[in-house]
Amino acid sequence: MQIKTAFRGWTIPGPVPAGALGSGPELEPGETLDSISGHFRLFQLEKGHRFSTDDVLTAWYGTTWCPRPEEVLDLGSGIGTVGMIAVWRLPGARFVTVEAQEESVRLARKSARWNGLEPRFSIRTGDFREQGVLSESELFDLVFGSPPYFPLGTGVLGDHAQKIACRFEVRGSVSDYCSTAARHLRPGGLFACVFPISPPEQETRVKEAAAAAGLAVVRTRPVALREGERPLLGLFAMMRAADLPESLRRQCWVEPVLTIRTREGGVHPEYSAVKMAFGFPP
Repeated sequence: MQIKTAFRGWTIPGPVPAGALGSGPELEPGETLDSISGHFRLFQLEKGHRFSTDDVLTAWYGTTWCPRPEEVLDLGSGIGTVGMIAVWRLPGARFVTVEAQEESVRLARKSARWNGLEPRFSIRTGDFREQGVLSESELFDLVFGSPPYFPLGTGVLGDHAQKIACRFEVRGSVSDYCSTAARHLRPGGLFACVFPISPPEQETRVKEAAAAAGLAVVRTRPVALREGERPLLGLFAMMRAADLPESLRRQCWVEPVLTIRTREGGVHPEYSAVKMAFGFPP
């Protein structure tokens, strides 16, 4: 099989997985197989939850700022977007992902097989808040979380169970993500998550959740979806406050706004550079 090594003048980096060589699982009706990082691909439902910029940025942010990740945990991992990007960027790391929706787990397992990741990519089915899904002794250098943004009853749920659970707090809130991350962080580890910062009450929610869990937000980056607009999302890097000197527990570095689209609707040059950092065509 001939492997495509370039895309519109851009050289595709990274390993060529088994699926790209023709030995991966096949597409089933209602599914798509989409580029995610380098030669890696992701199985998705045509009419279900699709990976988003939020997931992409979470993976990029955590793998950028965690100093030495060897063991990685992804909470509420969905179809595996964050994990697939992160494992591409961290070729020596071992991963555990936890997802409650069986359909999403099925797709993530197909993607892991296609990308040749099964030896170091453990996908668990379950609610991470429940006892036994993660043992208390399991600790990780890097924990990811893409919490649902909205409490139940605050919006239109939608027409697909997979989408609903990704947007609304069906199985826990940002507080549950923070408290679980805090329990499973190795000393000096990092928790990376994405959450709205507009309206301001949303940013307050994530900061209060971090404080209640004993986490300190050490850096954050606002994200504007279009040039000139107010940032709607925030990327957060947290550590256990107990692992930090007193002087750093309340010091949070706010990075410049990251812009996704130009005023005209094209990909912003800065986001093009971010995309190249995880092997996605700019």
